Amino acid sequence: MSNDQKKKSGFKMPHIYVILFVFGIVAAAATYLIPAGEFDRIELENSRAAVDPESFTYLESTPTGLTEFITAIPRGLVDAGEVVFFTLIIGGMFMVLRESGIIEIAVDKMARKFSKKSIFIIPVLVAVFASVATLIGTAELSLVYIPVIIPLVIALGYDSMTAAAVALCGTVIDVYVGVLNPIIQDLRRQSGLPTFSGLGFRLILFVIVLAVTAWFIMRYAKKVQKNPEASLVYEDDAEKREMYSSIGDSAPLTATKRQIAGALTVLVFSRYSNIRSNRTGLVYDRNGWLIHHYGYYCRSCNRTNLTRISEAFTKGFREVLMGAIIVGLARSIAVILEDGQVMDTIVNGLGTVVGGLPPVLAAAGMYFVQLLINFVIPSGSGQALVTMPIMAPLADMVNVTRQTAVLAFQLGDGFAHILYPTSGYFMAALALAGVEWHKWIRFFFPLFVIFMVISLSALTIAQITGWS
Repeated sequence: MSNDQKKKSGFKMPHIYVILFVFGIVAAAATYLIPAGEFDRIELENSRAAVDPESFTYLESTPTGLTEFITAIPRGLVDAGEVVFFTLIIGGMFMVLRESGIIEIAVDKMARKFSKKSIFIIPVLVAVFASVATLIGTAELSLVYIPVIIPLVIALGYDSMTAAAVALCGTVIDVYVGVLNPIIQDLRRQSGLPTFSGLGFRLILFVIVLAVTAWFIMRYAKKVQKNPEASLVYEDDAEKREMYSSIGDSAPLTATKRQIAGALTVLVFSRYSNIRSNRTGLVYDRNGWLIHHYGYYCRSCNRTNLTRISEAFTKGFREVLMGAIIVGLARSIAVILEDGQVMDTIVNGLGTVVGGLPPVLAAAGMYFVQLLINFVIPSGSGQALVTMPIMAPLADMVNVTRQTAVLAFQLGDGFAHILYPTSGYFMAALALAGVEWHKWIRFFFPLFVIFMVISLSALTIAQITGWS
C-alpha cells in the first residue's frame, strides 16, 4: 500500500462545522442531565449585571427540545452578530487593500529590510502585539493583524501557521497576564483590590510568557524555513506561496502619490473609527466607519475603479465567510446551555468543589475552574461577571488571597481563548489565516501545556508567599 493510500485509509478529522455541531448535541444532552438553576443578578455601577453568590436556587428543569436545538444556530449568529459582521468587513477591507497594490508594496519593503535577519521579525511582532493588547485590552485585534502579516511571513519563507501564532499568541498574552489590561483592572477593583496592585509580579510573568511564546514560534518557523514541507499547512499554503514568495526578488516596488494618499486615508479613518467605537463601546459603530471610509479610499487609489473595488470587497467576503459562520456556530453552544438554564449550575458546582480543597490546591482548583468554564463562556468579561462574584468570597473562605484569585481567573481565562472552538473570534482568526482548527491544536497544544505549568507554578508561588 502506498503512503497516499495509507493516508486516505487513516482517520480524518471531521470538518469544524461537524465538530461544533457535535458539541451542540453534547450541550443539549447536558440540559437533560444537569439540574437547572440560577443566581440572582445584581446591577453594578457600570450598568452591567453580576451574580449574587449567595442566591443560587434550583429551578424546574427546562431541557433543550428539538425546536430549540434547531434554532440555536441562527440565534447564535444573531447573538454574535457584531463579531460576524466585523469578520466580513475585515475580509473585504484586506482584499480591497490588496487590489490597490498597497499590501504588496509594504510587504516588499519589509521583506527586503528583514531578508538577512528574518527570524527576528517574530519576537518583534509578538512583543508589539502583546504591548498593544496591554494598553487596549482586546485580543480581537488578531483579526486585523493576520491578513496584514500573512504576505510578509510567507515572503520571508515561513507559513500561515506562523502568522496565525504570532497574531493570536501575541494579542492574548496580556489577557493571560493582565499587566495593564483595563478589563482586568476593573475586575481587580470589583474584587476590592487597588488598581494596578501586584504589578511587579505580573510584569515578571509577562516577560517570561513573552519569551517562551517567541521561542516556541521561532522554533517552529526555523523548521519550516529549512524544510517547507515540514509545515503543518504546506498544502493549504500553495496558493499563498505562489502569490507572495517571489516578493523581494525583483526590482523594489514603489508607491505612487495616490497610493500613499489612499493608505493615509485608511489609517486616518480607521483611527477615527476606533476612537468613536471606544467611546460608544460598539463594534458595529467601528464597522460602519470602516465602510464609510472606503468611499474616500476608492477616490485615492489609482490602480482600481469602483467596479473592481466592489468586486474585491465581495471576494473578501467569500474568503472569510466560513469564519463568520463558525462564530455563530460556536455561540450556539452557549445559547443551548442558557436555554437549559444549566450554566449557573455548572459554575456553582465547580465553586463548591474548590471550596473543599486546602489553600495551595484551592488556588490551582480556581485556575482549572476558569479553564473549564471558558469553554462555555468564552467571553473574558462575561466569564468574570459570572464567576468572580463567587470566587472572590470563596477565596476568603479557603485562605487564598483575592490577588491570587484574580490571577487564577486571568491564567485560566487567557490562553484558553485560542484553544477552544467555542471562542468565536479565535475561529474567525483561523479562517482568515486559512488554518484548520485541528492543525492549530497540533501546533499549539504543546505550548498550552507549557503555559499550564507556568500558571500552576505562578499560583503556587503567589499562594505560598501570601501575594496580596
